[in-house]
Amino acid sequence: MEIFVYRSGAERVEEGFTAEQLPSLLQDRSLVIWIDMERPTLDDDRLLLDLFKFHPLTVEDCRMDRHHPKVEEFPDYLFFIVHGIRTNTTPERFNTVEVDGYLGPNFVVTYHHEPFPAIDYIKQLLRSTPVPCQRGAAFLLHHILDRIVDEYLPALDDFDERLNKLEENIFSTTRPSNRILEEILSLKRSILRLRRISSKQLDILYRMSHGEFRLISGPALPFFRDIYDHLVRIADLAENYRDLITGSLDAYLSVISNRLNEIMKVLTIFSAIMLPLTFIAGVYGMNFENMPELHTRYGYFVVWGVMIAIACLMLLIFWWKGWMGSGRD
Repeated sequence: MEIFVYRSGAERVEEGFTAEQLPSLLQDRSLVIWIDMERPTLDDDRLLLDLFKFHPLTVEDCRMDRHHPKVEEFPDYLFFIVHGIRTNTTPERFNTVEVDGYLGPNFVVTYHHEPFPAIDYIKQLLRSTPVPCQRGAAFLLHHILDRIVDEYLPALDDFDERLNKLEENIFSTTRPSNRILEEILSLKRSILRLRRISSKQLDILYRMSHGEFRLISGPALPFFRDIYDHLVRIADLAENYRDLITGSLDAYLSVISNRLNEIMKVLTIFSAIMLPLTFIAGVYGMNFENMPELHTRYGYFVVWGVMIAIACLMLLIFWWKGWMGSGRD
């Protein structure tokens, strides 16, 4: 657990406080306090219940991971759940990290079970400048949420690049590959998750940015509306990517279907040519004593000539009909 404290008019943000000092710090409403709980323990959970008097159900939500984004208002604080990008995420394996948090009149509490890049960035920012804390706890929360949303943008660039490369692979590959199909399905799952998470968080930021909550009001609203605008762009891109990956899947299936049709056309032409030849060979292969031309001196060569002539004639007809890729039609 790390505690950051900003005193009005100070030139830097103080840190290094302990949990025992929190009660006296929270009583001073002129301070802006940020408590970040990374990999929290049971003692940290007890602190949320006993010191802050947060609702037990919200603390239970904090303990459990993989909840959908949401925001709830209580008489003295807001409880929120948001999702940010995990550091090792890829377009094929899009993963997010859940961050639970509380906003009070003069404090922000963040609670997460693993390292979080956006949180670390804000910590480094506070060590260099007190600006995020100078206008109150709501503005500090704005900086945290803004950074969480901004980190979606590099992931979107990765999606865009991967979709372009996937489209090239679909039309340039010489034969159908299960690897391409697996890649399409992995990207589709990732994009659907991105779309689901961004749409849920869009609802949260809309509520935060339109004056629904008492703790986020007045001068803070335009800043939260700016985050909302960024998230709208992310949600729109996620929707576009969903359409693109669906189109890529349709294109892949069309390519496979066209190649299968080419194979079937070759096999059909081969079978059509062999059919009359097989018929001739079958007739003259019958073991009857008195078959016409059976004892003719040049009958064998005549049959071969007739069979070759029939095959050539059929190939010429197929070409003329355009069934072999060119011709009159």
